[in-house]
Amino acid sequence: MARVLFINGGSEGHVNPTIGVVQELISRGEEVVYFTIEAYRERMEKTSAVVRTFDGQKFIKAFVTGGRDYLLERVNGLLLTADIVIPSVLEQIKGEHFDYIIHDSMFGCGRLLAQILKLPATNSCTSFAQAEESFDHLLQHFFLNVPAEIAQPINDTFHSLTMRLQKKYEVEIASPYEVFCNPAPLTIVYTTKEFQPYGEEFDHTYQFVGPSIVSRLSHEDFDMEGIKGKRLIYISLGTIFNQALDFYKLCLEALGNTDYTIVMSVGDRTQLADLGAIPENFIVKRYVPQMDVLQSAKLFITHGGMNSTNEGLYYGVPLIILPQSADQPIIAEQVVSRGAGLRLQMQTLTTNQLREAVDHVLSVPSFEKAAANLRESFRKSGGYHCAVDAIFEFKTQHFIHG
Repeated sequence: MARVLFINGGSEGHVNPTIGVVQELISRGEEVVYFTIEAYRERMEKTSAVVRTFDGQKFIKAFVTGGRDYLLERVNGLLLTADIVIPSVLEQIKGEHFDYIIHDSMFGCGRLLAQILKLPATNSCTSFAQAEESFDHLLQHFFLNVPAEIAQPINDTFHSLTMRLQKKYEVEIASPYEVFCNPAPLTIVYTTKEFQPYGEEFDHTYQFVGPSIVSRLSHEDFDMEGIKGKRLIYISLGTIFNQALDFYKLCLEALGNTDYTIVMSVGDRTQLADLGAIPENFIVKRYVPQMDVLQSAKLFITHGGMNSTNEGLYYGVPLIILPQSADQPIIAEQVVSRGAGLRLQMQTLTTNQLREAVDHVLSVPSFEKAAANLRESFRKSGGYHCAVDAIFEFKTQHFIHG
């Protein structure tokens, strides 16, 4: 039995795909110590991992302090989280032995901790994989197109943060790419090579295992029987950018009193009373057992986060995507290019546009067929079982016993 240190950030999209991986590691005899924020303690303790936490609010505050407008500012934000995460992790594992580390690709200073602890590392990538060449191209675009008086101070900050952390923790930080993508000798990517942009460009050190889907606990107050056999549409903007009262009202107006049954999840920051009258064909909840609902859905209207998109396509559900930020526009592009859905703009959306898009996707069989093809490729790719096979192969290559 090997001891595994698992370092993650604190968001649904980064934590959920790792649940199956951690369960599978433990079922095969590994002991897992899992770092995240307090909000995910209970969820991860159900896997039988030992869960430890760092301060989520301080982490977000540090990250946001770096700036949000440009890619290099986000890199600086991640560097600023090092002094929140690293001392906390080192303090809590003092005197303990670990055989290897698995770290998130984007949060939690994983690559730095792997260096400090001198552990073989695996990278857990919950969005599309990013090659160094394409990342550098994005940075080059920043330097070419952003005025020097803006770009230079951001770049100076990157270099001063890098120098300070290298000295403080005796680590090497060779590039912004290393900070943003935490490359490692093995990267687990929770999609397929077919769905990954330029998938053929990634070598064997990237294992595309498909979505890591485990059933989560159903919400007891949701009547699954009541939606079976209906022409069901599911609407959700995920867990982060879901304060969208105007959008929810637009959905009620566009799809109210139609032949469709609509399940709409609005999160905990939208007051249900503010929505006004709810049409009879709508079921509106703060939280919905997403994967259970998707198994009955004919269409998923989503923000296009990687988690939600994976779950929709895993069940062969066509998508209408309203991307908000981060990698969502790229995900939307992939869905559209594969014929499995449409992309709409949240900022300019009208009731007519939404209604017409819904009718179009549900009346043209090619959308359902494309989603079914992706479902097949996602399911064939192996998910968390395949991820752990790759990790065990990695253990063999690095002579990790236990």
